[in-house]
Amino acid sequence: MGRKQVSTKLYILDTNVLLHDPLAVYQFQEHDVVIPMTVLEELDRIKDRHKDVSRDARVAIRTLENIFVDASPEMIQEGVPLANATEHHASGKIAIFADHTLDQQAKSFTADEPDNRIINTALYLQKLHEPRTVVLVTKDINMRLKAKGAGMAGVEDYRSDQLIDDIQFLAKGFNHLEGSFWGRVKDCESTSEGRDTFHKISADLLDGAYINQYIIDDTQSFAARVINQDEKQIELQDLGYERLMGRSAWGVHPKNIYQAMALDALLDPNIELVILTGPAGCGKTLLAMACALELVIERATYSKVIVTRNTPEIAESIGFLPGSEEEKMMPWLAAVTDTLEVLHRHDESMDGSLHYIMDKANIQFKSVNFMRGRSIQNSFVFLDECQNLTASQLKTIITRCGEGTKLVCCGNLSQIDSNYLTAVTSGLTYIVERFKNFEGSANVYLNGVVRSRLASFAEREL
Repeated sequence: MGRKQVSTKLYILDTNVLLHDPLAVYQFQEHDVVIPMTVLEELDRIKDRHKDVSRDARVAIRTLENIFVDASPEMIQEGVPLANATEHHASGKIAIFADHTLDQQAKSFTADEPDNRIINTALYLQKLHEPRTVVLVTKDINMRLKAKGAGMAGVEDYRSDQLIDDIQFLAKGFNHLEGSFWGRVKDCESTSEGRDTFHKISADLLDGAYINQYIIDDTQSFAARVINQDEKQIELQDLGYERLMGRSAWGVHPKNIYQAMALDALLDPNIELVILTGPAGCGKTLLAMACALELVIERATYSKVIVTRNTPEIAESIGFLPGSEEEKMMPWLAAVTDTLEVLHRHDESMDGSLHYIMDKANIQFKSVNFMRGRSIQNSFVFLDECQNLTASQLKTIITRCGEGTKLVCCGNLSQIDSNYLTAVTSGLTYIVERFKNFEGSANVYLNGVVRSRLASFAEREL
């Protein structure tokens, strides 16, 4: 790529950036993008594996192919304008750099490892384009450290899909007011419709309020949910603290106000997406499964329960396990079967109850891999451990949900196992922020561990 004005930057993308977001090349606005040949080779090796990541590799390859389809070899090396893709707002150029042509003097590392070849490319381009800013973008923490140690001035994580800077700013789904709620309110318009009471208050009283956010205070007597808002007014549905704590599902009663808010959202047929976050042992899975059984068996709101979760190396590992798809999934869904056992531990024959309930509620255990392409109707879908999913993976699952389907996403952002995800870049964080202004969704952070005294101490001190 030829020299360009120093006001724009030159970004070199690592393979994991394109796997995380196959359309990442369009996210750098007026700046230029370079794809090292090593990245294309890695995408080529990944695209034919039987893993979910292979789809992202294929999408990334097709994206690049569409950009370079009419370009000559000279144009590909010099740079092709990204503005040709009219649906995107990128205005820089993209080029492929043949990093194998670097002479030995231009190398800082041995070229045996793909990461080293990409770092060598970044160092070479940094020197070639000086004083222009050249940035290596990678989601690999160790690679960022190696590049900085080798003399790379610009090294960044890919964060164009990051909606918050720190996990402490993540929406919790409720607003806990100090003191008394009514002590703050001067003007209020209240109306009643049947058993429900609604209040209209000034928008200034609840800064940053959003649809389906719960409002509680220190008096332990007031509890409400935002049901409508504009620049001047906020409309609340008065839920009542005691009434909220009196909710139950399949014999499960809330142990704290956070579980009560979660139950309210889970049992509301008008809320199609419920996102439950919180530490291990706060009751996410228990509440979700209790409400699933309540809504399918007792209330007949839905016809079946579909349980799925992120499973590491699922496509490779699942094939070696015996049995059907559901039997293969059982080792990863032990948390759900454990929960069903807890719900029926006092039954005379727990095993008999479990078989009866799983048949009666039509509980199906599915792999995330096999969710793509489906249209799920009239179902209660429970997605567990979704902190390890990217935003694009969660989009794939959410868009499967058809009419009359409720999706419940649970996850603990302090237990991320993915190599390239952090609490702020997790798909779970992404959907919490993206859906908080959607009237058909609710999010609740379950504050407090209720599993046991031991679990509570471990979560707090370890």
